[in-house]
Amino acid sequence: MTRTSESVSTNGISRRTFCKGAAVLGIWGGLASFGLSGCAPHSGAEKAAAGGWKAGTYTAEVTGHNAPYTMTVTFSDDAITAIDTTANQESLGVGADALKALSDQVVENQTINIDTVTGATLSSMSLQEGLADCAEQAGALEALQAADAPAKPAVEATYDTDVCVVGGGGAGLASAIAAVQAGANVIVLEKCGITGGSTNVSEGALNAVDPERQGKQGIEDSIEVFYDTTIKGGHEQGTPELVHYLTENALDSVHWLESLGVEFKDECGSATGSLGERSHYPATPSGNTYIRSFQQFIADNADKITLLNDMQATELITNEAGDVVGVKALYDGDEEVTVNAKATVIATGGFGANVEYRQSVNDGVWKEVVLDDSIGCTNIKPCAQGEGLALAEGAGAELIGLSDIQLHPCGTPGTGLMEDIRTSGRNRIFVNKEGKRFVNEGAERDVLCKNIFAQPDGTYWVVVNTLRYPDPDEPDANGATINNMLALQHIVTGETVEDLAAAMDVDAANLQASIDAYNAVVDGAEDEFGFVADNTADAEMVDGPWYACRKVPTVHHTMGGIHVNVESEAVSADGKVIPGLYAAGEVTGGIHGSNRLGGNAIADCMTFGRNAGTNAAKYALA
Repeated sequence: MTRTSESVSTNGISRRTFCKGAAVLGIWGGLASFGLSGCAPHSGAEKAAAGGWKAGTYTAEVTGHNAPYTMTVTFSDDAITAIDTTANQESLGVGADALKALSDQVVENQTINIDTVTGATLSSMSLQEGLADCAEQAGALEALQAADAPAKPAVEATYDTDVCVVGGGGAGLASAIAAVQAGANVIVLEKCGITGGSTNVSEGALNAVDPERQGKQGIEDSIEVFYDTTIKGGHEQGTPELVHYLTENALDSVHWLESLGVEFKDECGSATGSLGERSHYPATPSGNTYIRSFQQFIADNADKITLLNDMQATELITNEAGDVVGVKALYDGDEEVTVNAKATVIATGGFGANVEYRQSVNDGVWKEVVLDDSIGCTNIKPCAQGEGLALAEGAGAELIGLSDIQLHPCGTPGTGLMEDIRTSGRNRIFVNKEGKRFVNEGAERDVLCKNIFAQPDGTYWVVVNTLRYPDPDEPDANGATINNMLALQHIVTGETVEDLAAAMDVDAANLQASIDAYNAVVDGAEDEFGFVADNTADAEMVDGPWYACRKVPTVHHTMGGIHVNVESEAVSADGKVIPGLYAAGEVTGGIHGSNRLGGNAIADCMTFGRNAGTNAAKYALA
């Protein structure tokens, strides 16, 4: 918390402020703002000039969601002129976007009375903390606390459009863009203050049979194999026609994403529990890559598509015939909004973060496990509550497969979030508290989690070495560095296996034997757990430094939801299509059976998102 420079010019400082009715999206949308006029300066900033602030740049050490970081705030003698949070390691599309948007809002409005962004609360709080710290150093805290908070952007009471998409995550935005490409005007309602939902925090793996990429790698695959693997991986519970549509059209989704500017790595990999090397990964980290491309499309087509954040859908509007003709919503929790639409797409994601609801339907594969709040969730908590199920059911849609809840082995103890060292990828082993391997690391996710629950305390360690992290300051595919993880005390390290074992509090001989067994499999030996090494990706783990991260099972995906047909139309319990209602993504049921393969969720969101949006547009424009 030190002052690092003096004397900052006050020339060119913007004093525009948001006032009621001046903007439609602002931070709530994060994509577009409109002309501002008629706004008077806030009184707090005006008072600041009288007291005089200590001009300069000040720093504060704060702890974000993912890692500690240093932020700086620059003051003139009467204004905040700049905020720098670029040292943060927050998730792209979530915390990182919230920091940028809130910082802009502070400079624009000359106040530190900013609200947190729904879906990025911890990141928002870190900025609030740092702002107060720096303001106190500059002698500006009292004045900035007295300044008015920004008014929320205004929205209309009623909108008329061709297609309304409820949910601004991966499936929702894919639906919206596909609908626009089919000629429709679209309004997207997103309840969170961020855009992109849980797709933002995914690793972005998209399964598709890709002869071009896989052929170069010598990977033998086919759509038939992909279909059979998905059906069997889902314990024969998936709806065959939906699985056929997914596996036959996933590569088209890859090409469609590429047409929107997404770049994929040249080689396919295997997501945790994918049961095959057909996972396509974005060239830049995480599923936020998809969202950034979608946001660019929306910005470029603002005359055809409007995204409204902080918009909680409350009810589907139906006519006398039972057709869905729009959506009712609440903006920012209290302002009623009506969207009249000829077709509606529900794409609100799953219900994994709704503890009460998931427990009420947990009579399937995990019925012997209490899925209370001691079991975390990988999804962004405010997003994965399952409201879309109630919306669709209220309009007559059938809900199917609700007990099909998937757990993932990569949960962080205490939160369930997928953080730090990930279980996907190669060159890693799973060991229990005794330092012993206990499972095939490439098995299905439900198999992995069942074996983890059988271990002491229901936990385990994922162990990696310099093969995965040759540089402790180089961000991995998820944007995190080893030194970030160490700073947060989320992982342990050792130069030797013995050192690592001591840090893990496990038997060193057991740990070494586990590593030796893995290396033997890499060299061609048969594994007692059935793990098969990939001679193009796996290598012997020999040299330090070594790293280990403790993991637990966590709720990751809910495979049940709205009953849809192969046109993504919502279907009632008697098999009838509900006119005007479509659904896509995790809110639907029937695609994954009772176990989803790793990498099939993004394939589902993009493939059925495109399908739902295209068909909704055709219906609306007919």
